[in-house]
Amino acid sequence: MSDEKHVTAVQKPYAKLLRQYGGILVSLVVLCIIFSVMNPRFMTVANFMNVLQQIAVIAIAAFGMTWVILLGEIDLSIGSIIAVAGMAAAQAFLAGFGFMPTLVLTLLAGAAMGLANGVLTAKLGLPSFIVTVATMGIFRGLVSLPTNGAPAMIENPTWIAIGAESFVGLPIIIWIVVVLFVFNHVLLSKTTFGRRAYLTGGNREAAVYSGIKVDRVKITIFMISGIMAAISGILLSSRLYSAQTNAGTSYELDAIAAAVLGGTSLAGGVGTMIGTLIGALIIGIMNNGMNMLSVPYFYQLIVKGLVILLAVWLDVRSKRAKR
Repeated sequence: MSDEKHVTAVQKPYAKLLRQYGGILVSLVVLCIIFSVMNPRFMTVANFMNVLQQIAVIAIAAFGMTWVILLGEIDLSIGSIIAVAGMAAAQAFLAGFGFMPTLVLTLLAGAAMGLANGVLTAKLGLPSFIVTVATMGIFRGLVSLPTNGAPAMIENPTWIAIGAESFVGLPIIIWIVVVLFVFNHVLLSKTTFGRRAYLTGGNREAAVYSGIKVDRVKITIFMISGIMAAISGILLSSRLYSAQTNAGTSYELDAIAAAVLGGTSLAGGVGTMIGTLIGALIIGIMNNGMNMLSVPYFYQLIVKGLVILLAVWLDVRSKRAKR
């Protein structure tokens, strides 16, 4: 291969990445510049590490949400699952369970809640929007039952270390995000299951004719979403040293925003974990920047809502242009 051909071959993957993520990366850089100008403390290593830790909960929940949206479905219950996971852990520790049994129990709780969403959606044919609105309320109610709405303290040192300690210079919580990103990225882009998820979301009839067990794929993906939300709950309760009944409130909006900003289509069949991670970074930087500028919380909600509307509009416009 000549040098010119070798350079061209090397450049092609980068050109593809720039075409796919160039716009959102530019948005990320512009946001950083704007917040740096408005507050010089924004662009510091300490603040950047703080942003990475803050987005950990949102990013992991968004990985699960990406799977669901790829099917053309939605999961509005993940904020409540985050809260249930934290409370389940707190109650397990109070009952005398050790770290590993509590960890397994918490993940199983997330999987069970995801399974409930998946079965109701796939087997009964109910719209996922209605199902997860209902389970969002049910799960949120379950959180308050053990403590009558009061928070529950967590004192297990290993659990607390997840959100407080570092490994090889980086907080453990960031390593967990990296591992889960790699896992979800490989599962989605390099495996048969990932291809089945794309086909099921992009063309359900074609998936059925291809012999794909669509209901099984859908239930599995809702379980993945539940497990990712449970892991987010583990990280959040670890950082707070407690389980809060209002934990995870509105996190489903951040997870949806991260996925949609990253290019996941609400119509299904299109999306990547790389895009979702970049989208989560944008959401995290927006949250951090507005907090540093002392923007009231209700204004922050307005901004996030407008960002979601913009992302959806761009998605719809792109699809019309392709057609």
